[in-house]
Amino acid sequence: MTNLISTQLEAMGIRPVGPVYFQLPVAELVEHAIRKQEASLTDSGALSFETGKFTGRSPESRFLVKDSLTAETVNWGKVNKPVTTELFDLLYQRVTLYLSDIPLYVRSVQACNHKAYAQQVLTVTEKPCQDIFVNNMFINVDVNEQRQIDWTVLVASKLQVEDYEALGLPTSHCVILDLSRQIILIIGTAYTGEIKKSIFSALNYYLPLKHNVLTMHCAANVGKDKDTALFFGLSGTGKTTLSSDEGRLLIGDDEHGWTKSEVFNFEGGCYAKTIGLTYQHEPQIYKAIRFGALLENVNFKPGTRDADYNDRSITENMRASYPIEFLDNVNPTGFGAAPKNIFFLSADAFGVLPPISKLTTEQAMFYFINGYTAKVAGTEMGVQTPTATFSACFGAAFLPLHPMQYAEMLKQKLEEDPTIQVWLVNTGWVAGPYGVGRRIQLAYTRQLIRSAIESHLCDAGYEEHPVFGLQMPRECPGIPENLLNPKKMWANPEGYDEMANKLKGMFDENYAQYDPVEAVK
Repeated sequence: MTNLISTQLEAMGIRPVGPVYFQLPVAELVEHAIRKQEASLTDSGALSFETGKFTGRSPESRFLVKDSLTAETVNWGKVNKPVTTELFDLLYQRVTLYLSDIPLYVRSVQACNHKAYAQQVLTVTEKPCQDIFVNNMFINVDVNEQRQIDWTVLVASKLQVEDYEALGLPTSHCVILDLSRQIILIIGTAYTGEIKKSIFSALNYYLPLKHNVLTMHCAANVGKDKDTALFFGLSGTGKTTLSSDEGRLLIGDDEHGWTKSEVFNFEGGCYAKTIGLTYQHEPQIYKAIRFGALLENVNFKPGTRDADYNDRSITENMRASYPIEFLDNVNPTGFGAAPKNIFFLSADAFGVLPPISKLTTEQAMFYFINGYTAKVAGTEMGVQTPTATFSACFGAAFLPLHPMQYAEMLKQKLEEDPTIQVWLVNTGWVAGPYGVGRRIQLAYTRQLIRSAIESHLCDAGYEEHPVFGLQMPRECPGIPENLLNPKKMWANPEGYDEMANKLKGMFDENYAQYDPVEAVK
């Protein structure tokens, strides 16, 4: 541990009585994890571990400190729930006392792959696997070149808030962001995604307000002609898969900022869902799961060290984190030019959205604010039929500001550059709803996106969808013509019209809570 880190820990109120492991190399962290019996190696060389009780984020237990800075800027409500400075201070003291009594893993990394907006992040964790996750997901820079810490993340994953009810908290675990002092507390949960998404939430507050940078929950890649494409989508819509294309270089798979002229990655790694992962369908991700990568909540095939990506017994949310350079096709700079194409991915389980359609600026606002996908039976407890899911800007859970602030920033960029084309892509069901139709082939979706990027969809013109007003291409190379108009794929055209009108009504109702003016037709 360097004197600087020792001084920083002491300034935080952490006075370790045990060892402090600072900036350990991954190989040494792997040894620590195996020796502590917290993880085991897979046959690919990746380290596999379980996060315990929590295999996903806990949005009901996430809070922001309400103070003079945030009182009028944060969009308070169901997503951004307030706590007082006094409660934060009380929990902060408990966390620092707890961390003082155990071995610590400390790492200094960077968020934002852009010199003008780089943010130095210091993480203090109690598990070697958590430290590997930080190493994989953030940008690693020379310690000697690092500047003053901007954000601090304290992870006390085994600490419980025993008197949570008396303190007015819903559970004994919580995640609390103090955006003024730029400190994040993660208490009682070992799910590593909380670290990543807490910093993302902080950037979603800091960058738009201070630098007028549009922050986005999206993937990004760039082609040989330096053309950037963005991929927005909720979990299960194919964001990570579709942005990993052999013909294009990946900028990042999840979190980006858009300046006046550039798009840049917030992260240094990828955090991919691995359920159903195969080499055949996602070769780049499959090959990236090697020594240095981290598997979360993935079982082994019986009697082997072979990861079983079809075994959902721990969770559907099984994950792999790995440095972005583990992929073959990567843009090494971490940024690219402003986008030429933007894709909104929606897994429509009702089977009514076209496989691809062109959006006007007004429609882009409408679908961006709605952030639609659908849950189907088996993906979540209690879900038996297709259920519409809306998440503003495709990332409502991480937006401290009002969603319309991000949407207005997007609208301004689209108006400033009319050559940017926005597309709505259905990666879900065709020829009927879930249970009747089938999910569109990944190969078809890839081809549609490639054709859109290469401007091959406009040759035969477009026809307008009678319910949604979307512009559907009449032809696409390598795609069956009937597939482009979803109604033609249904055996019951009247049933299609009924389902399409039902879904459009859900869109309008959801949109109205953000903009009381009549929804876009």
